[in-house]
Amino acid sequence: MRVAVTSPFFHLLPYLQEELVSKYPDSKFKDTFDPLNKADFIEFCKGYDAALIGLDRIDDEVLTALPELKIIALCSAGADHLDPVALKKRGVRMGWVAGINKDAVAEMTISTMINILRNFHNLSERLHKGEWPKRRGGGSLLKGKIVGLHGCGNVGKEVVKRLQPFEVDIIAHDREDYSDFYSEFNVKAVSAEELWKESDIISIHVSRNSSTIGLYDEVVLDRLKHGVYLVNTSRGRIVDEKALYDRLKSGAISAAHMDVFEVEPVPGVLELFKLPNFMGTPHTGAGAKEAWEIMARSGINNLVDNWIPEPGVYPYD
Repeated sequence: MRVAVTSPFFHLLPYLQEELVSKYPDSKFKDTFDPLNKADFIEFCKGYDAALIGLDRIDDEVLTALPELKIIALCSAGADHLDPVALKKRGVRMGWVAGINKDAVAEMTISTMINILRNFHNLSERLHKGEWPKRRGGGSLLKGKIVGLHGCGNVGKEVVKRLQPFEVDIIAHDREDYSDFYSEFNVKAVSAEELWKESDIISIHVSRNSSTIGLYDEVVLDRLKHGVYLVNTSRGRIVDEKALYDRLKSGAISAAHMDVFEVEPVPGVLELFKLPNFMGTPHTGAGAKEAWEIMARSGINNLVDNWIPEPGVYPYD
């Protein structure tokens, strides 16, 4: 099998290239960290049987230009950058494993909850600018809060486990039945409405699909408890950024952290970034060496373990 590798993990961790080449000698790797645009991706993958990718977008135009390409192996936790209709139409197989970066994202989620509760990010930025803020307190403890998880799948479960020592009350809303897990870790299953009404902190852990895109719009944000803290380490386009800005500005939402955005890379400085009660990070929830290794090796395995996805069926539901 001839494998074209565009995932940046193999550039960042060269020894992973050796692992892949030992299995697939006829492999080539892009030599930069930066993602390829569509034209460059097509040119790079011409004549290859498989592509081992990161967040490259695969649609019908790409597959039409690459008739030899029969397998796309993903190193990512999400699969929404592939068009399942185009894959099925062309008979192209997809290899993907959900939740492979769950530990890294769960750790980030806990850390950013504490960060925005205590306003550490803003205090740090001011210190770096040469200021010594007169008011250095006024934050709030995680202990004693009602933490609501919207989504309790792979990442959500790891967040629940890590919350256990903090003496919080945990509620969760998910379309799946996780009653055994909830019982083991003292999680209360609630409706979406209850989650929005009761949570002191809401952490979003849902996939991006037709039911979640734009879910946290101005209507839903207005249903949240006044003064709530909001964390989104899942996917962009789930939270309406303009509506979030307005509610952070007014104080209806006390503070928020977003690791994901409607457009990535973010085009310049968003108005959100100017708010002292907003913390943004550049889609780096999986940004740990251990997570990169797991994701890259998952991609290698996905060259063998793959299938033709069905539109309307998980993860494309």
